[in-house]
Amino acid sequence: MAGPDFDAEIKQLQATLSSIEKVLDLDAMREEIAALGEQVAAPDLWDDQANATRVTGRLSALQGELERFTGLHSRVEDLGVLVELAEEEGDADSLAEAETELGRLTKSVEALEVRTLLSGEYDEREALITIRSGAGGVDAADFAEMLLRMYTRWAEQHKYPVEVFDTSYAEEAGLKSATFAVHAPYAYGTLSVEGGTHRLVRISPFDNQGRRQTSFAAVEVVPVLEQTDDIDIPDEEVRVDVYRSSGPGGQSVNTTDSAVRLTHIPTGTVVSCQNEKSQLQNKASAMVILKAKLLALKKAEERAQLDALRGDATSSWGDQMRNYVLNPYQMVKDLRTGYEVGNPQSVFDGDIDGFIEAGIRWRREAEKADAN
Repeated sequence: MAGPDFDAEIKQLQATLSSIEKVLDLDAMREEIAALGEQVAAPDLWDDQANATRVTGRLSALQGELERFTGLHSRVEDLGVLVELAEEEGDADSLAEAETELGRLTKSVEALEVRTLLSGEYDEREALITIRSGAGGVDAADFAEMLLRMYTRWAEQHKYPVEVFDTSYAEEAGLKSATFAVHAPYAYGTLSVEGGTHRLVRISPFDNQGRRQTSFAAVEVVPVLEQTDDIDIPDEEVRVDVYRSSGPGGQSVNTTDSAVRLTHIPTGTVVSCQNEKSQLQNKASAMVILKAKLLALKKAEERAQLDALRGDATSSWGDQMRNYVLNPYQMVKDLRTGYEVGNPQSVFDGDIDGFIEAGIRWRREAEKADAN
């Protein structure tokens, strides 16, 4: 069987990287990295912890993005050198190594190319994700915790900082809900395709008769707001409740009423935060979440398309967007794109890039179809 046309394949990779470079605007990225570096070096940076966390998180994420691109660019150049030397010397082993590297590079460049498809109004923002257990009792609560671990593992693999704002534990096991932020450029555009209802089928570890159980969890993704966003919430429209933070099994993890719950009276939107030590910090974080969710509602009303920012997250039969099947066979399948893998454990360990990339491409095609 003939091997790949290395010359044509490498030229295609270089052309794709050139297109990606224009979209990413690496010069602007380097300028922002330099400016953030100066802020990080300031001796008073940590006087404002919230700002310090934002600055250091943004710097880390941008550096990671730049290293990702430059690393791929270097690997493509190295591949060209490897192929040239191998062909000159008739080295079959080196050519086989080059073919393997070509496959890995093609996959990595395609993954980076997906970034160029993120052109929505808020796609470049950081993301706020809320996971809620749905139908399925304790299995659903356990599934919600599995999804939280999946997304945090994914973020860790990409070196994206994660900030957990609130975790509401179920009585027996797992989570009723959790809200967290992923601090990275384009985190919202990337993760917004994860919004919707996720369905798990497995032999329940909580059923002493070993029966198969179907459970659901809802994932909601909204963009983090910036100060320039026009979301004004009058004080009289927000009810503030304070309570003690709680951990697994309902145990109290704080001796003071530091946890905060905010209710936006006109819309009934409720958010809470209990992961900071002080009531003021929790209130500030809860307000960030509330504004983000109200922005999602505002934009949804303007466009009459709720799914555009929030996803269909009713968490029950008939509306799931992805199935995770552990029994009677092993499969994770996205019902919108048809993308599937036969190793659920790798997915729960954070290997979800394939699903995200397929979702972004699917969404772009759907937008094109709608435009026509």
